[in-house]
Amino acid sequence: MSLLMEAATSAANNAANAPHFPVSAILVYVVGFIAAVTIGSIAWYNSKRPVGWEDKERPSVVPEVKKEETPGIGTPQG
Repeated sequence: MSLLMEAATSAANNAANAPHFPVSAILVYVVGFIAAVTIGSIAWYNSKRPVGWEDKERPSVVPEVKKEETPGIGTPQG
């Protein structure tokens, strides 16, 4: 019986000392989520307006993206 108790105690101590999920990985998830929401919002505001939003103004924080007539063809502009 004492052997089982020692094994349980040893397992509990090992679990307490196990490495936790790295903070850098959590930071990557949080920054990635914020970037995805930001880029998605800019893309949505620059797309054709959905029904009911045709007469609404673009928020001042969203940049206007101009469409090119032939995107990806020809020499780079800059």
